[in-house]
Amino acid sequence: MDGMGNAEVESIHVHPVKAFRGVSPREAVVEPWGLTGDRRWTLVDDGGKVVTQREEPRLALAAAEPLPGGGVRLSAPGMAPLTVEVPEPAQTVPANVFGTEVEGIPAAAAAHAWCGTYLGAEVRLVHMDDPATRRPVDPDYALPGETVSFADGYPLLVTTLGSLDALNSLIAEGPHAAEGPLPMNRFRPNVVVAGTAPWAEDHWTRISIGEVVFRVAKPSGRCVVTTTDQTTAVRGKEPLHTLARHRRTGGRLLFGQNLVPLSPGTIAVGDAVRVLG
Repeated sequence: MDGMGNAEVESIHVHPVKAFRGVSPREAVVEPWGLTGDRRWTLVDDGGKVVTQREEPRLALAAAEPLPGGGVRLSAPGMAPLTVEVPEPAQTVPANVFGTEVEGIPAAAAAHAWCGTYLGAEVRLVHMDDPATRRPVDPDYALPGETVSFADGYPLLVTTLGSLDALNSLIAEGPHAAEGPLPMNRFRPNVVVAGTAPWAEDHWTRISIGEVVFRVAKPSGRCVVTTTDQTTAVRGKEPLHTLARHRRTGGRLLFGQNLVPLSPGTIAVGDAVRVLG
């Protein structure tokens, strides 16, 4: 049994700026490095290190709306919205993504000022101009030529409602039951699948979503971002406390699977999800 039932896409999520709130379109184009427009922008600090909700939980309250041509419209509490255009080709700057140096092009000065004012910190907004060449997928889990945007490590992240329900049941039995049930946005996935058995995704190696085929690269190890309420930016103990008790493998706390596209195409809410291997 593959635990799939009548599995289908429940929702799709694109985050144009890494760590900001994104959008949930009915369909999305799949490029080799991820969904079109997903995490093509990121913040970096004055040392070039990528800034995420790990360091700045208030980024959960900032939103980025994609615009035609690749630009973004930024909004956040207490801030007037700002439209940011894709920067013209220019000298790149390094963005350190968890130890990997990735080149990007700085946005206009107004974007740096807007983000810095919101966070009260020296930051710059950087755009990945050419995801086909800028950043390879982790070679320990990649095939030759696979690349990725400013996402944590892989082109797409898929999660399932069946596993979230199971996790919430476990949280309800634990010492931090009052924090649950948790919504799926804690895990910031690209694709949410309905209609599977709990933890069915643990056994996937290759799947199709609609017309697009994906390789399942590895399970997703979770971090403190998952403890951040995406509507208040307040942190708690869950789900990491429960994942540590029930979903710990080799020091990693697992929820969801990282995907690499093997074919181009478009995915849509309602598309069938099938296990191919």
